[in-house]
Amino acid sequence: MTELDVLVLGGGPAGTWAALKAAATGASVTLADKGFCGSSGATAAAGTGIWYVRPEPELREQAMAGREALGGYLADRGWMARVLDETYSRVNELAEIGRYPFPVGRDGQPLRTGVQGPEYMKRQRLRVRRAGVRILDHTPAIELLTDADGAVAGARLQRLSDGAHIDIAARAVVLATGGCAFLSKTLGCNVNTGDGTLMAVEAGAELSGMEFSNAYAIAPEFTSVTKTAYYSFATFYLGNGEPLAGASSKGGRSAIARALLSEPVYCTLDQADQAQRRAMRLGQPNFFLTFDRLGIDPFTDRFPITLLLEGTVRGTGGVRVADHDCSSSVPGLYVAGDVATRELICGGFTGGGSHNAAWAMSSGSWAGAAAANYALHQGNSVDDRRRFGAGGVGLRPTGRPDAGLRPAEVVTAVQREVLPYDKNYLRHGDRLRPALAALHELWQQARTGLTGADTAKIRSAAAMTAHARWMYTAALARTESRGMARRQEFPNLDPAQHHRLITGGLDEVWTEPEPAFLARSRAQLVSA
Repeated sequence: MTELDVLVLGGGPAGTWAALKAAATGASVTLADKGFCGSSGATAAAGTGIWYVRPEPELREQAMAGREALGGYLADRGWMARVLDETYSRVNELAEIGRYPFPVGRDGQPLRTGVQGPEYMKRQRLRVRRAGVRILDHTPAIELLTDADGAVAGARLQRLSDGAHIDIAARAVVLATGGCAFLSKTLGCNVNTGDGTLMAVEAGAELSGMEFSNAYAIAPEFTSVTKTAYYSFATFYLGNGEPLAGASSKGGRSAIARALLSEPVYCTLDQADQAQRRAMRLGQPNFFLTFDRLGIDPFTDRFPITLLLEGTVRGTGGVRVADHDCSSSVPGLYVAGDVATRELICGGFTGGGSHNAAWAMSSGSWAGAAAANYALHQGNSVDDRRRFGAGGVGLRPTGRPDAGLRPAEVVTAVQREVLPYDKNYLRHGDRLRPALAALHELWQQARTGLTGADTAKIRSAAAMTAHARWMYTAALARTESRGMARRQEFPNLDPAQHHRLITGGLDEVWTEPEPAFLARSRAQLVSA
């Protein structure tokens, strides 16, 4: 089997930047996407802001300080500075080489703090193809392949057109498969089921920040478009027409969640002036499509809203980044975008776009270049190494396959524990513990007997189950309220818990403070 240099899993912003930077080194690169690279995923479906800040000390300081408190002071200034530098360069590259049509302000200067997702990703796909990268659309990864030493050596994919499994040998793999939104119907996120996170842990990686996984976005009840920034201009109402006390898009979503437990909530974007209304329609036209079709003017008419779970797509938890090159703790495995923890630049909180888009560009670029460098230093001697599938649940049942256990039923059972506001958003140990117990039981059932012909769907169901267990385990371990990980019975910040939480494990899930994890890891290296 001929081995290529770099296999990129995922075709969103992080994956395409990884492929571009890997190919620029002269490495042979293949990109495999669960959907169609360039039109699937959260970014391709909407407009997004970008954390693009001119390299002026005062502006950079303001940018770094802006969200530190919201994130519970878990972000790292060194990583923030690196991302701001890299994002500035990559956005300029997108304009100058990718020819993205950024608008121009009244002063004649280009405005590069946001992109329209469809246009951005269309150009990224074109650039990737021109770079000589082979693209495999509608070909999700179902497990990583490792060698006898535990290094990642490729992946097994499923071609959705005919269900065939394809093994691709690679000297290095970049995971850019996105976060997990639990099939909550939030726009563009049906491909985001946490598959890459499961594959990483199966190969031996750890996770960080999984308690910061309960991001919910405001959306009209009749559409899946989430554009929470627009609701900063909203007034929220109860069904009887009274304003909902304490409700707002920033800092007041819990009031909305509490009200939605018992009655509908409505809103009107009546605080936007005429200039802001024109800018909103220009900046996010798809936000208004459904309103226009239904004959609703969101600036004057009240309309019902809901909250949609975005999980780790907009949360900050993911695979632990082990070094500045976005390598994981597993040799040959690199992570980028939402599949990787974003705590390094956001701590325990992030909004939509902005930091997320910057992280995708930066981590994708670093991971792609580093994976290529790793691969090119392996030499040809690795071509004939034996490879082993690292996947477990859904692929290699530990007991008799259960024909009655279907992926759709597993997904429904997971959603029953993670979608309700009173379990995942308004967190309390008395509700988290029984939810986690139910998820553990579900995992054991899936581990024992989940199998079937549609491997990709089975693995997605398994990944959502694993994701939910990791995030609730971490949520119970953080007995305070920091960032978005808020506990009803522990409403205050605890200075003694000013650390990140590392989580891992499959059949037995574990979590511990990062300082203890690092000390244990160093001790193991010394003893080895």
